[in-house]
Amino acid sequence: MTFDGDLRGDIRADVIRADIADGERADRPVRVLLRRIRRWIDRHPRLRTAYRIGVGVLGGVIAVGGLALVPLPGPGWLVVFLGLAILGTEFAWARRMAAFVKRALDRFWAWWRARRARRATDAA
Repeated sequence: MTFDGDLRGDIRADVIRADIADGERADRPVRVLLRRIRRWIDRHPRLRTAYRIGVGVLGGVIAVGGLALVPLPGPGWLVVFLGLAILGTEFAWARRMAAFVKRALDRFWAWWRARRARRATDAA
C-alpha cells in the first residue's frame, strides 16, 4: 500500500470522528427529546427502577449475544459495542468501559496503519 492510501485512511478516520462528534452534540432534537423523557422517568421512582432493570437486561443480553458472535463471521464486536452503549445510557461503569474500548481500538488501528505502512516501505 502506498503512502497515499494511508493518508486517505487517515482522512476517512477524521471524517468519521467528526461525524461521531456531530451526532453526540447535546442540542440535537432527538437528544433533547430523550432528555425530557428521561427527566419524566426520574420523577417516578418505580418507573425509574423498572427502566434501569430493563436497560440492564436489554444491554446485557445484546452484549453477551455479541460476545457469542465474535468467533463467527459477522458483526460480533459491533453488537458488543451496541450492548455497551445501551448499558452506558444508564450505568457509569459501562460508559467508562465503552470509552476505554474506544481508546484501545483507536490505538490498535493506529498501530495497524503504521505496521502496514512499514511493511509497504520494506517491500518497496
